[in-house]
Amino acid sequence: MNAGRVTQAQARIRAGEPFFVSGSASVRALTSLVFLALVAVPLYLVFREFTTGRKASSGLRFEMINHKGWSNSWLIANGKVEVVVVPEVGRVMQFRFAGGDSPFWENPSLHGKSPDPKSADWGNFGGDKTWPAPQSTWPQWTPRAWPPPPAFDSMPVEAERTGDVLVLRSPVDPYFGIRTLREIRLDPVKPQMTIVTTYDKMREITDAPIDARTNAVSIWIITQLAHPVAVFAPIPKNTRFPEAFDKQSKDVPPSLKKLDGLLSIERDSTSSYKIGNDADSLVWVGEKSLVRIDSPRGEGDYPDNGSSAEIYTNPDPLAYVELELLGPLRVLKVGDRIYQTNTYTLYPRRGLTPEAEAREVLGIQ
Repeated sequence: MNAGRVTQAQARIRAGEPFFVSGSASVRALTSLVFLALVAVPLYLVFREFTTGRKASSGLRFEMINHKGWSNSWLIANGKVEVVVVPEVGRVMQFRFAGGDSPFWENPSLHGKSPDPKSADWGNFGGDKTWPAPQSTWPQWTPRAWPPPPAFDSMPVEAERTGDVLVLRSPVDPYFGIRTLREIRLDPVKPQMTIVTTYDKMREITDAPIDARTNAVSIWIITQLAHPVAVFAPIPKNTRFPEAFDKQSKDVPPSLKKLDGLLSIERDSTSSYKIGNDADSLVWVGEKSLVRIDSPRGEGDYPDNGSSAEIYTNPDPLAYVELELLGPLRVLKVGDRIYQTNTYTLYPRRGLTPEAEAREVLGIQ
């Protein structure tokens, strides 16, 4: 990969497009950029620190906190909104208006607990995380179909602040041979957070079945949110789904409505439901705020019958929903990496109907 291609790749990542870099290209890129990484960038950072200081350059506040029993958690704030990150459980645990309610769902029964990668029970902590899709292929990679692969879900991650970015780095998963990297950025002014998720193929799993070694993988971002008034997904004009959605649970959600370019679902207290579609945005509407999550749909095949966006609703007693966005499927060899960018934006409720406010933030008339 020459310098021009590196610049193009970086531009695509910043624009939020899914992106794939082959192992050989990664090596050439690393070789060409080693001087920048070892000399130019450190000199620039020293100069920036000396002349302006980190806080003055962005206005962001980074603080180590104890979040509900998890020490060494991070708070990132810009005066309008706050992000809470808990490296011990590998999750972005909260995104909220300063002093406001908490849209992200957190499981109170697991506050302060540590994940156990050997447990047969899933540690459903809440917050925002990444898993490899499709879930249907997990039994081909791992000794069990559930819980999720350990390094993606139930192992602590390293957290490092680099300028105005908090970077989470996972261990290499023993079954997929993949390490995840999540770069968390809070806008210095807007109520908006961006997370770039990277999957690096670090090693081949030689004792895995042959068919598993050639399986394609997709970056899957799952955001658990509190009980909503409603959740919405736009219907693309040229949707691939005749009914505008893909049924992914035994039954269609009883509350599902098609509202002229928009799908609407409410959480059912008695049963779980799930649908998918080919949108690149999802909206959660609460009593006092809205959360819009965007992840541009790129080229290529997608998991779950072509779904790039999915909505899951959980029954009582754990009253939450999941807004899930997925990237295209890629077969990864050692040295390959893929990227997916999610943008999260908070809005205050304005007293309109949930549908009207969802249309407003999505720009759908």
